[in-house]
Amino acid sequence: MGCLIGSFVLATLADTSLGRKNMLVLSCLSMSVTSMLAVFTTNVWAYSALKFVIGFLRSSIGTCVLVLLTEKVSTEWRFTVGIVEYFCFTLGYMSLPGIAYINRNASWKTNYIWTSVPAICYSIIAYLFVTESPRWLLMQGRQEEAMAMLKGVSSVENGVDLTASLLKVPAKQKGSVFQLYSSIAELFGRSWALKRMVAIMVLGIGIGMVHFGMPLAVGNLGFDIYLAVVFNALMEIPSCVATYFLENCSRKPSILVFSVGSGICCVMCVLVGSELQAVKVALAVASFFSACTAYNVFLIYIIELFPTSVRNTTTSLVRQAIVFGNIFSPFLISAGRKNDIFSYGVFGIVIMASCFTLLGLPETKGIALCDTMDQQEKKDSRPG
Repeated sequence: MGCLIGSFVLATLADTSLGRKNMLVLSCLSMSVTSMLAVFTTNVWAYSALKFVIGFLRSSIGTCVLVLLTEKVSTEWRFTVGIVEYFCFTLGYMSLPGIAYINRNASWKTNYIWTSVPAICYSIIAYLFVTESPRWLLMQGRQEEAMAMLKGVSSVENGVDLTASLLKVPAKQKGSVFQLYSSIAELFGRSWALKRMVAIMVLGIGIGMVHFGMPLAVGNLGFDIYLAVVFNALMEIPSCVATYFLENCSRKPSILVFSVGSGICCVMCVLVGSELQAVKVALAVASFFSACTAYNVFLIYIIELFPTSVRNTTTSLVRQAIVFGNIFSPFLISAGRKNDIFSYGVFGIVIMASCFTLLGLPETKGIALCDTMDQQEKKDSRPG
């Protein structure tokens, strides 16, 4: 619940007043400090309240990182930096079992400290060395800062590409305190943007249900749960490799192929049953791999669908739709202990059905990012 509410409250601030960098640093630092406070809780109610706050504060971190990275590079590097972000996230995720194992005989509070302190250190490093998105700076009328940043961090080719596109961006006045949430109104004030937002959120629910649900369903495989978790975790790395080779492929077919492939594998898990356990485990792992790959391409696709003025807001909302799809997973997995059709069957049907929304969405491969809603509208209205 904290993540869902936080996505509405915090995400739009990165598009309006605070910017990508400030939102990232403030969210990460406050989340880490709050997590440290959880160590001193004495009852479940105080602990639950702090967990809500932690979820609220962390909701915009992943979005800000991805948006900030992709807005600072040219079109040809956009996909690559996205993969780097996924890979780093995977390394962090895979480090958690190691931390838990090292502290297996210690209190749960020790794990909180081990995970909070590095995040605090990262916040300080990010504040000192990370630069703001030049696109966002220019949208706020801060042209000199944007161009100085480009000269300092970009290569010659990348700088020329970005500078050429940024010079075409009409600067706007920095929003007042009453306009902090103007990106929400800007987004939903245009019918095409609203339809696109609904379509991409539905697709996100389907992909998210399988991407986050399959690791939770390993207990239903009738297989050693530790090995099953290891197999799933290992699939994250080849998924990043597969995503890298999809850079020159169209986004919509890539998402469609891997989503449908994941859905088919889920349905096959139901048909195979428990008689062929090894086959069922292999199908579950293949389904997770396909869902991970579709998820990786999907996140880049979101970035390319919307302009700078609302990009962080839309990306955050879609990521929360992905989380929303995962809300139903525990209930389905519990029902699936008696019959796989309620878990793997539903997973497969939902992810394949959600792909129909791709029919109403445009292709974005190789297209330069837009910065305003008017630019996006004009580009989408061009034939071909």
